[in-house]
Amino acid sequence: MITIVMGVSGSGKSTVGGDLAAHLGLPFIDGDSLHPQANKDKMAQGIPLDDTDRAPWLAAIVAVMDEHRARHTSLVIACSALKRRYRDILRGDHRDVRFVYLHGTRELLAERLAVRGAHFFNPALLDSQLATLEEPSRSEAAWVEITDPPARIVEKVIRAGCAEARQAAR
Repeated sequence: MITIVMGVSGSGKSTVGGDLAAHLGLPFIDGDSLHPQANKDKMAQGIPLDDTDRAPWLAAIVAVMDEHRARHTSLVIACSALKRRYRDILRGDHRDVRFVYLHGTRELLAERLAVRGAHFFNPALLDSQLATLEEPSRSEAAWVEITDPPARIVEKVIRAGCAEARQAAR
């Protein structure tokens, strides 16, 4: 089972994904760590990424997923997965991928980005990400509101369907 915690920057993907993985006893990969340096540099300068920029990043995430599949290990990944096309690339022909969409208002996301520590993502890109976002249907992803503290969000994620990941970890 591969659980992808998705959403725009500031939604808490890294925190919730890491906490979920720890709770389930699974490895965690922050998709941001797989961005090529050129992507990080663009985002730091406030330049939005396009599909061409994201292609090698998505390929790197798929490669990590395939490595875990080859070892028969489950995994939690934080990845924005903003467009349905990106989620299709990540899912591929596999049935072991589950998406969790961390949803919040623009105001809450902007507030979180304003107080976030050192990170290459320029908060000015929030509107660009929101414009790019193609929200998943509720059948494609478990929707979880981000107004609660991370521990409570993890509980909601598990209740929303990621309990399968716990079974797979056993």
